[in-house]
Amino acid sequence: MFPSTSATAPRVLLPVATAAASRRAMAAAAASSANPPPPQQPAPKAVRVVVKGRVQGVFFRDWTVETARALGLSGWVRNRRDGTVEALLSGDPARVDEMLSRRLPVGPPAAAVTAVLPSPADPLDPSEGFQRKPTA
Repeated sequence: MFPSTSATAPRVLLPVATAAASRRAMAAAAASSANPPPPQQPAPKAVRVVVKGRVQGVFFRDWTVETARALGLSGWVRNRRDGTVEALLSGDPARVDEMLSRRLPVGPPAAAVTAVLPSPADPLDPSEGFQRKPTA
């Protein structure tokens, strides 16, 4: 048989005040992990974009309004007299990047985009929404 370890091992007893303080600390830690601070919103990003190709007369502006609103962006879109489409996109940086890199280069089915030329812009108030402007 093996000798009993309880007889040879020293026993450690915590004072009552220390045990209570330990329980309070554990409860506080559990409460803080249950209610984490709200996530920080990234600073809004805005870009002015000129889209070249066959982009007029193919539902491009209406498609841009629908797509931008679906992504929660604010801004505007309009035709330009030189045959391009111009847009201002403002909002969450990941969603602006999504519009720039994945949506605008493809456009609606009848479009044939040859270039998307972005430049920095000042962010808009999200309450402005996304609109279609007259030709400039």
